[in-house]
Amino acid sequence: MEGEVGNFIVVWIVVFACLLYCYTIGKFIPKGTTRLLALSIVTCLFLWFPLKLTTMHLGGLTSFFIAWLANFKLLLFAYGKGPLSSDPPIPLSRFVPMACLPINIASTHSRSEIPIQETKKTAKKRYLVKLSLFGMLLKVYDYNQYIHPKVMMSLYCFHIYFMLEILLDMVAYVARTVVQMEFEPPFNEPYLATSLQDFWGKRWNLMVTSVLHPTIYDPVRSISLRFVSRKWASVVAIFTTFLVSGVMHELIFYNIGRLKPSGEVTCFFLLHGVLVSIEVCIKRMGLHLPTIVSRPLTLGCVLITCFWLFFPPFLRFKPEVRGCQETVAFLEFVTTGRLISPSNASCPYLSS
Repeated sequence: MEGEVGNFIVVWIVVFACLLYCYTIGKFIPKGTTRLLALSIVTCLFLWFPLKLTTMHLGGLTSFFIAWLANFKLLLFAYGKGPLSSDPPIPLSRFVPMACLPINIASTHSRSEIPIQETKKTAKKRYLVKLSLFGMLLKVYDYNQYIHPKVMMSLYCFHIYFMLEILLDMVAYVARTVVQMEFEPPFNEPYLATSLQDFWGKRWNLMVTSVLHPTIYDPVRSISLRFVSRKWASVVAIFTTFLVSGVMHELIFYNIGRLKPSGEVTCFFLLHGVLVSIEVCIKRMGLHLPTIVSRPLTLGCVLITCFWLFFPPFLRFKPEVRGCQETVAFLEFVTTGRLISPSNASCPYLSS
């Protein structure tokens, strides 16, 4: 564990140095292909750095933050687009967290002070509720031997959602404190989605959506318009965006589990790309389902396809075991100051 913590510190020191280089490049090299070439060494390093970390939490989050989000933001930055580009340029104190953390500055041009305060209060209550539910969910794992595997997979869906939202909210809170700005929430109650388009585009992991749309969807749609009609150009762009998302998820899964990619996660996102494309075409025909039908149908589709294609490769590297062991090792360090290897930590609910 001591070596892992040391590697984590070194990796992020070098990440900050790389972002300082990128910030300097932006001042001296104009946007375009030349700037992209100058930044390419950093994008390669950001793909390599997560391989230096072996724990699920440190390695997985680092992979998500820099190999995916930071690289896509730097791609936009190379062409003078995205959250890192503005006129006048944003200060370094904002450039660094904006580049390497899953945060996006909230739009304030149409907000009044009262709605913002009400939103903060509502968000705080919702956060406490989800934190409590997450704690209850962890307690349920004590009785996993009595729970049907399909039910356990359903619980993993909520586990991933609660864990991601809690972690990303914590990161956003720290960043908000540092740069003194409001940020968009990472999720927008995905369990209330009324369609797959609504789920992926407006509710689930909005930070990923905000970088995939300008880096993949818009360019592919623009190029496709030269060869096909507007309707089919959107379908090609949707499909390509989901393909890229699948490949990036394969990369993150590999960085976490170090198992050979099976392609199942990519197939999961390709399937949803096809389903969203069909859904868009149906909506253009003027066909819409009532919310009371579309909401459970959407959630059911996400769950069933997760059971089929997303969770099998995810569960192969035993995330529940490794996650618990890493948490126990972290608590041991907090309470006693002693660093132990997660593999030597005893997980309470695994012994039952």
